[in-house]
Amino acid sequence: MIFKMVKIWKLGLMSFDTALNIQLALARKHLDAISKGISSNYDTLLLVEHKPVYTVGIRDNTPRQEILRLRSLGAEFRKTNRGGLITFHGPGQLVAYPIINLKHYKTSVKWYVNSLEETVIKLCQELGVKANRSPHTGVWVGDNKIAAIGIHASRYVTTHGICLNCDNDLSWFDHIEACGLPDKGSTSLTNETGVNCPIEKITPLFLNSFNKVFECETEDLDVKVQQEILHGIYNKLLVQTAA
Repeated sequence: MIFKMVKIWKLGLMSFDTALNIQLALARKHLDAISKGISSNYDTLLLVEHKPVYTVGIRDNTPRQEILRLRSLGAEFRKTNRGGLITFHGPGQLVAYPIINLKHYKTSVKWYVNSLEETVIKLCQELGVKANRSPHTGVWVGDNKIAAIGIHASRYVTTHGICLNCDNDLSWFDHIEACGLPDKGSTSLTNETGVNCPIEKITPLFLNSFNKVFECETEDLDVKVQQEILHGIYNKLLVQTAA
């Protein structure tokens, strides 16, 4: 069996906006290579913990007053081009953004979403938590969502991804109908296992599960590549600020 290689970039605690710019920079590398007919592998998995932010997908129509209310809680509010409705990201939640070319795997968005779900389901099994799919996207423990999924794909290059509740404050979800489901709740690995499940503990389990499901190998992204991407983002922001 031939395993694919995926680079890992652990971003730590970071704002949603900065992580989005990094996603877009990596996706652009993919798309530029495709347009030039270059056979290159820029497949990268970003692992990040966000500062408090509510995000919404392309079908969102959240009214302005609601946006202001959510911001008054101390969180940011961002509209995105991913699928799905409103959800929350915050400290203690592991957010994984695979920026990969599905042509290296299977050219099926449905397969991709199922694979993200399977990654979390297998991880939960390792911890003795019975998690499942449902008619609603994401991963569930009973009627409580433990992981939300929202993705975007352009020419089979993916952005956005999955957020897994590890040891986060679930009260942030009380202020919204997460993913538009008023009769559903949220849970976390800490809640379900009865022991603390910080991101540092869960990340190796997540990567192991990801490798198995996607039949890939992972290694850290070269620091020089990281610096090149961050430098490009910084320069772009300077130009925008000066304009």
